[in-house]
Amino acid sequence: MRLLLNLLWILFGGFLSALGWIMAGCVWCITIIGIPVGLQCFKLASISLNPFGKDVIYEDSGTVSFLLNILWLIISGWELALGNAILGVLLCITIIGIPWGKQYFKIAKIALMPFGAVVQREKIL
Repeated sequence: MRLLLNLLWILFGGFLSALGWIMAGCVWCITIIGIPVGLQCFKLASISLNPFGKDVIYEDSGTVSFLLNILWLIISGWELALGNAILGVLLCITIIGIPWGKQYFKIAKIALMPFGAVVQREKIL
């Protein structure tokens, strides 16, 4: 079921979400100082291609992650989070789009604070 949902996700908007992460990663990688942030964007682009079956957990990762999250939020995080949140609202208007809308909200949360976020597979009970 996850495979089918992820394939539909890619077809109906997941590719655009990943493209936004890739574009942000390319902008960050222009300078040597921004390469760690750019690599984080590329990692999140791969996650946004298959969000079903994944869980995001935030760990306390210290002052450096906090400062990078603030810098990220000011420069490019709010645009990506806003775009994903708008797509999530539009999808949640219809009943059939609610599972995809929830995934966009998950990605919008990561877009605000990507540092210190750990993505892991959901446990099947």
